[in-house]
Amino acid sequence: MALGKWIGGFLGFISGGGILGMLAGFALGSLFDKGLDAVNTPDNLSSADNEAARQRYRQQSYEGQRNSFMFCLLVLSSYIIKADGRVMHSEMEFVRSFLRNNFGEAAAVQGDDILRKLFEKQKQMGNVAYRDAMRDACVQIARNMDVAQRLQLLNYLVLIAKADGQVTPDETLALKEMARYMGLSEQEVDSMLNLSKGAGDLNAAYRVLEISPQATDIEVKAAYRRMALKHHPDRVATLGDDVKHAAERKFQEINEAKERIFKARGMT
Repeated sequence: MALGKWIGGFLGFISGGGILGMLAGFALGSLFDKGLDAVNTPDNLSSADNEAARQRYRQQSYEGQRNSFMFCLLVLSSYIIKADGRVMHSEMEFVRSFLRNNFGEAAAVQGDDILRKLFEKQKQMGNVAYRDAMRDACVQIARNMDVAQRLQLLNYLVLIAKADGQVTPDETLALKEMARYMGLSEQEVDSMLNLSKGAGDLNAAYRVLEISPQATDIEVKAAYRRMALKHHPDRVATLGDDVKHAAERKFQEINEAKERIFKARGMT
């Protein structure tokens, strides 16, 4: 489905007073045209066309995953950006940059429009009702998105919160709340909040690996292997180059935290 087409449907739900949980369900359940896919699946075509059909089918699946990821990022970003009661230019620009790099300038403009409409919706609904809608959206995401993609989505939300140079207690609370409803842990939020510090701060490095300074050397190595497997960039390769590059940066920072701990302990 073309980007403008599903965004148009999303805006239609918003203007019609639709619930954000419904919007998340729409994005995750029918992001691209299933009717077209049902007609032109590889199984329904002649053997001569099968390979080309499979390639088209895979491409549609990739685009569907990327659009779904983008939509979820927009919906959850609207909550994180306003978690401290302010809409910061730096946080808005971070989201615009993500959309621009993955989908082009038109998507950045459309995404900005969606975020502003979501802010309006939050004002109309009130903070409590909007928080409930975000909870429903996170639950829907947990049901429809694999763990690697959810972790990268959470990482983007953390980066958005950090975009203005500080993460407030309200933002941290919102991040941990969303993580829980997405089937992730508060420890994973703490890990991501400390990623940029892990190379130089030993305590931060332990938080990156989600362990305590009292962990044994064997536990440190096991924690690193677990983190490396969980956050490997190849697990989000289908979401586009910009997402993969962000995952690669995160992976590098995990390695830097590991090296900081290994050096402090004299481990090899």
